[in-house]
Amino acid sequence: MEAVAAWREGLPLDELEERFEFMELDEFVGALERGEPASSQWAELLSSDFNRRQWNLLRRLRADEVLRDMFPTISHGAVRLCVNAMDRRSRQVLVDEVNGELYEVMRVGVPGASRVEVPAADPIAYLRAALNEE
Repeated sequence: MEAVAAWREGLPLDELEERFEFMELDEFVGALERGEPASSQWAELLSSDFNRRQWNLLRRLRADEVLRDMFPTISHGAVRLCVNAMDRRSRQVLVDEVNGELYEVMRVGVPGASRVEVPAADPIAYLRAALNEE
């Protein structure tokens, strides 16, 4: 309870970890505190052999200057991009590479949303538009 109270009072995370020995904070927590959770998450996904099947798609998405600021996760083999990692209701899209010629994209949390097939040449523009829609 003391750790939670100290955290709520704004004690910096490194001091929190030092003061409460049971806490072991990882690099992601530091990235979150610095306001850079997306860059840390991109690096984690691209360094994990578990996500090897999605590496080409992840690299393509991260290369875009807008999409690299989105928070990526992988869900059921599809890459999920979220505008705000700390808000579960934030705008999100799922993108799955069907084959080298086609992607399936779906807006998450939008009533009636369905998967849309997007040619391999167009996913970046489509994803940007989908993430900007309210």
